[in-house]
Amino acid sequence: MPKDVLRSDRVWDPVRVQHPGHAYAQPFSQAVKASGQSLIFLSGQVALDANGNVVGAGDMHAQARQALENLKAMLDAGGATLADVVKLTVYVTDMREFSKLQEVRAEYWAGIPLPASTALEIKQLVRKEFMVEIEAIAVVD
Repeated sequence: MPKDVLRSDRVWDPVRVQHPGHAYAQPFSQAVKASGQSLIFLSGQVALDANGNVVGAGDMHAQARQALENLKAMLDAGGATLADVVKLTVYVTDMREFSKLQEVRAEYWAGIPLPASTALEIKQLVRKEFMVEIEAIAVVD
């Protein structure tokens, strides 16, 4: 099955960045489009701007918005939109902050089909300042 790694200059590119303390770049792609099947699998998006800077430390609204903006940018790189998302998985470090995430998420999915979704509380994300990570699967017509 043909696969294309998607890139966007609006999202931090892990492939070009060395992992702190290691001699290798980040071992994942932000998104992969399975061309033969019209599927896009998006890696978890966090609150990093295009330069790799954390956005909204300690602010769930700001972090959720940045993660969703990154998700939108990666979907756009694959010719898709939020309306094409069929499945979301959301990881939060504090379920007491979940309602703030849901407020932001409702803005992004206003008036378009809602995807299936799973939400999980976890102890910590890859960096302690991250409060939320959102991954997705989209189907492109």
